[in-house]
Amino acid sequence: MKKCFFAFLLAFLVAGQVFSQKKLSVVFIGNSITQGKGGDNGLPPPTHAVNYLKAQKGVDDVLFANIGRSGSTTVDWLPGSGKYAPLISGAADSLFQKKDHQLVFSIKLGTNDSAIEGPNGAPVSKENYKKNVQTIINDLLTKYPSCKVVVHHPIWYSTNTYNRSKYLAEGLARLESYIPELDALISEYSKFNPGQVFKGDTKAFKYFKKHAKELFKPENGQAGVFYLHPNEEGVGVLGKYWGKAIAKRVL
Repeated sequence: MKKCFFAFLLAFLVAGQVFSQKKLSVVFIGNSITQGKGGDNGLPPPTHAVNYLKAQKGVDDVLFANIGRSGSTTVDWLPGSGKYAPLISGAADSLFQKKDHQLVFSIKLGTNDSAIEGPNGAPVSKENYKKNVQTIINDLLTKYPSCKVVVHHPIWYSTNTYNRSKYLAEGLARLESYIPELDALISEYSKFNPGQVFKGDTKAFKYFKKHAKELFKPENGQAGVFYLHPNEEGVGVLGKYWGKAIAKRVL
């Protein structure tokens, strides 16, 4: 009798352990930094983020889609009018059907919004930036009611950044003004949609500013050598920051 009891208990514990294993489906929305333009090894930040998630205890499977698009702004991702908005449903619809996986959206936008000129809609005011991010998130929550959304702070770039688009010190100041708007938006969601919309990484901005020469790819621009895209090492560092932030919120 005792043997049967212990056999049953062991089976129950093993079943419980298997049941508790997390399965995630992550859609990464962003610009060239998300797409991975700065890395030379072919592994963009989302891949590093997913590798970090897969290594966490209790994680059984992680599916993902990287739909980052170079030069994109929040305007480009607006539902209905944004040229890249269809990419979201294209990536998420199939992942949403996997009911044993938690659907997660990882968003990192703002760099191109902050430009003085060049990207679509730029410069985007801090008020419109917040409004655009909110519109994107609201659409995700409507289409995918059980999803979770993690919004990362944008990362630093040098004040002489000027490629085909013009950023400079004015752009960086505008980028920094977005951060309090994001934080306020996430606080609003925490009141009305608790457990669905989360603040993601907040540390990479300062870290990349401090270690610019080590973590950015030097690029020749119209105002000298600038730092905008993470290099191979930086891509890995950024991806780990994102992975940690996602793990903290959804695991």
